[in-house]
Amino acid sequence: MDGLMLPRFMGCDAHLEKADIIIFGAGFDGTVSYRPGSRFGPQAMRSEFYGLETYSPALDRDLSETAICDSGDLELPFGNTEAALDMIRRTEAAIVRMGKKPFMIGGEHLVTLPAFEAVIERYPDVCLLHLDAHADLRDEYLGERLSHSSVVRRIWDIVGDGRIWQLGIRSGLKEEFMWAREGHTHLRPFDLSAADEAAGELAGRPVYLTIDLDVLDPSIMSGTGTPEPGGVSFRELQQALCSFRGLNIVAADVVELAPHLDASGVSVAAACKVMREVLLLMG
Repeated sequence: MDGLMLPRFMGCDAHLEKADIIIFGAGFDGTVSYRPGSRFGPQAMRSEFYGLETYSPALDRDLSETAICDSGDLELPFGNTEAALDMIRRTEAAIVRMGKKPFMIGGEHLVTLPAFEAVIERYPDVCLLHLDAHADLRDEYLGERLSHSSVVRRIWDIVGDGRIWQLGIRSGLKEEFMWAREGHTHLRPFDLSAADEAAGELAGRPVYLTIDLDVLDPSIMSGTGTPEPGGVSFRELQQALCSFRGLNIVAADVVELAPHLDASGVSVAAACKVMREVLLLMG
């Protein structure tokens, strides 16, 4: 029908076969430990993305310069964590097998685990670059090993020491920080000042970039399930992303937007802008 606007992200309307990057939403929040609602993140971002320009002055790049396909949101089986994770894993794997770069929108942070599992099948030496307020290094949460509080620990189970960089971390159990300091991960707490260091260490290696939006201060990102005071500004995050130019980012995600927790809509707008910057880095 003429004039009908499909629910896709602006500037992300390339045909699936011709796209370099494929977007999909994974709105799952079945293991959240505090405030639920991130399942609605992908849907909320679709309309608000049209409030952005496709050009990033910080990166001097435009979405029109890269072929990006928005493939829509997964219909996940809530109440069955393993089945939801398996659907995400299969979707990510299908994109990687096509020779495309997957970009996933969460959902809670646990969705990163199956996506990473799919990517490592194609890129066995892939490293994780993790921006977050929380360490996510618990071995379990309330007896559950599959939790958004333990997602990075589960990824460590796969890759071992030396392949996980964590920036902006300012919250976690004492045991999590002690475990990281033993050399299991490269944890650089409190801010993103180690972005250049991380970029230097990861140069030439395949990278999975995961951004938990609560790395931003709650004054900017109140619409998230576990807000943590003392976070970075949007400009600091944008500068860190600029440091990642030139990295071989083979897959990425942005997670933990809970839009209904910020009636102003500012959190959704910030999430959309983070998404744009990461897409441009991948392109």
